[in-house]
Amino acid sequence: MFEEKFDVVTFGSVSQDIYLKSDDFRILEDKKTFTTGEGICLPAGSKIEVEDIVFASGGGGTNTAATFAKQGFKTAFCGAIGNDIAGEEILKELRFLKIDTRFVAKIKEKKTNHSVILSITGEDRTILVYRGASDVISVKDLALNNIRAKWIYIAPLSGLLCDSFAEIVDYAKKMNIKIAVNPSKKQLSLPEAQIKEIFGKIDILLLNQEEASYLTKIPYEQENDIFKKIDEICPGIAVMTKGGEGVVVSDGKFLYSALPYPERKIIDTTGAGDSFGAGFLAEYIRTNGDIEKAIQFGLANSAGNLSVIGAKTGLLDKNAKYERVQVIKQLCTENNLCITK
Repeated sequence: MFEEKFDVVTFGSVSQDIYLKSDDFRILEDKKTFTTGEGICLPAGSKIEVEDIVFASGGGGTNTAATFAKQGFKTAFCGAIGNDIAGEEILKELRFLKIDTRFVAKIKEKKTNHSVILSITGEDRTILVYRGASDVISVKDLALNNIRAKWIYIAPLSGLLCDSFAEIVDYAKKMNIKIAVNPSKKQLSLPEAQIKEIFGKIDILLLNQEEASYLTKIPYEQENDIFKKIDEICPGIAVMTKGGEGVVVSDGKFLYSALPYPERKIIDTTGAGDSFGAGFLAEYIRTNGDIEKAIQFGLANSAGNLSVIGAKTGLLDKNAKYERVQVIKQLCTENNLCITK
C-alpha cells in the first residue's frame, strides 16, 4: 500500500495533441449542417499544405496536474494511457514535470487518447478526438484505496470512469480529502437525485456558463437564478467561468466577479479552462481560502496558457509575478444574487 500523502491528486484524461494550422482551411457558414453554424472545410481529394505542426500532451487530468506541480505542490495524476509510444512519451513528460505517475494505468485494449486540432486562428478551431484508454479505464484499475491526499481535483470524466464518479467522491469524503470537481456533460447528465447526493459532498465546483446552464436548466443569461440553484445543490464554493467575460464565484455569502486582463494575448484556447481551474485551486490552497487571490491567480495562469500553443505551456511558475485584475465583491441576499448557506 502507498502511504505517501500528496497535496493534490488529479483524476481525468490524458491525450497526445497534434496541432495543425493552415491558410487552406476554410470556414463555411451553414446553420443547417453545423451545430455552431460554421464548419472548417477542405477540398476532397486534395493535398493540403500545413504551415505548422505542434505535438503536445493534453487532457484535463494532466493539464491540471501540470499547474499544481509548477506551483510546488506534491502532485499525482490518476488516469490511463495505452501501451504505446504516445503513452510512454506522456509518462516521460509527467515525470519531467515532477508529477507522480504511480496511479497511471496502462490499457492494452485501447491506444492512448489523441486529439487533432485544426486551427485557422487562435479562436477558430475544430478538434478531432479519439477517446481511447481514458474511456475504458474503471475505478478498479486505479488503486483508489491507495490514494492519500489533502485534495483531489476531478477533471471531466468520460467512459467507465464517469460511472465511478460517486465512488471516487465517497472515497475522498471517507478519507477526509477535500474535493474540487470540473464535471463533464456526462457527469452533469446523471439523475437529479444522484447529482444532489454527489455535489453535496464537493468543496469546490467549477463550471463554465454552458455547463452551469445545463446543470440548473436555467438560461445562462439568468445568472442570479443560476447561482441560487447551484448554491442549493452544492454547499461548497461555486465557480462559473464566462470566457472573455471573466468569472463569477459564490461562497454562499458573497459573490465575487472579475474580468480577464484586457491586454491578454490569445493564441490557443486549448486547456484554458484547466489552467484557470487548477490555478484557482492552487492559490486557494496556498492562501487558506482567499477567493479574491484565487480568482486573480486563476485568470493570470489562464492568460499565460492562452498566449502560446499547447494545454500545458505558458503556465505560471511558483512565485511568478503577474498582473492582478480587480475583483468585485458583493453581499448575497435572498432577493439578490445567491442564498446564504
